[in-house]
Amino acid sequence: MSADQSGKSTFKRAFKPQGMSLRTRLFFALLAGVARSLMNVVLGKEWYGLDRLPRDEGFIVVPNHCTEIDPIVVGHMLYNQNIMPHFLAKDGLFKNPILGAALRGANQIPVERSGAGAGKSLVAAQEVLDGAGAVVIYPEGTLTRDPELWPMKGRTGAARLALGTGAKVIPVVHWGAQEVFPRYAKGFKIFPRKKVKVVVGNPVDLSAFAGMPADKETLEAVTEVIMAELTSMLEELRGEQAPAERWNPAAHQQSAHGRFVERGAKGDEQEQTKNDVGTTEKGDLQ
Repeated sequence: MSADQSGKSTFKRAFKPQGMSLRTRLFFALLAGVARSLMNVVLGKEWYGLDRLPRDEGFIVVPNHCTEIDPIVVGHMLYNQNIMPHFLAKDGLFKNPILGAALRGANQIPVERSGAGAGKSLVAAQEVLDGAGAVVIYPEGTLTRDPELWPMKGRTGAARLALGTGAKVIPVVHWGAQEVFPRYAKGFKIFPRKKVKVVVGNPVDLSAFAGMPADKETLEAVTEVIMAELTSMLEELRGEQAPAERWNPAAHQQSAHGRFVERGAKGDEQEQTKNDVGTTEKGDLQ
């Protein structure tokens, strides 16, 4: 899978490799304890395929993304398996005094969308993988724009990280959290108590791309393989068939980032379904 076949990183080093410190682990344990207790109250859970999670090696987790509480759902599952999740989150979240302190304390990874710092997140992710950690990256880059919450056209960040590191890519799909906190909602829908199902898949087979350069064409092809696997797994979990054509925000005049429903908007952006309820403010957890 790696572009150089040696298993060595193709990213330039920016930090000294290091594992998670005791202080960070304690801080993370505190946050996880609060989040886990909350999730146990508001959500029942069923987890499948936990034996497919790699042990003693770094790996990349690629989940579907349909509501803002997805990171808690996925993080809960990983943490309960004694795996510390490291999410790539947009850098704006780190500027919030409270949330930013929590994210930094838990050793999460900020993502700058443009400029000189755009590649730093991949370097930081490399460090986590070198330390046998788990990096969670949403291949869609934001909440899906698909009206029925199927995986939409992906972005190439996860593919770039996979090709540059050779790390296993583990697909994870979940369904049910959107019933508790619908996309862009203002509050939780606690009653009646809902259930979320999470399925861990086998590593995505990217052997066809071994030795290939990480150019635009290759990255897009890898991304499509990842998105196809997520869609297939979600079809099985939901017991439904996804649309034949993957949702492409650009084809629907939707922005690539942030919340896509604007106040006073017309057309596709106004359409709402049972799975699409909430506010219209901009900003989105990546």
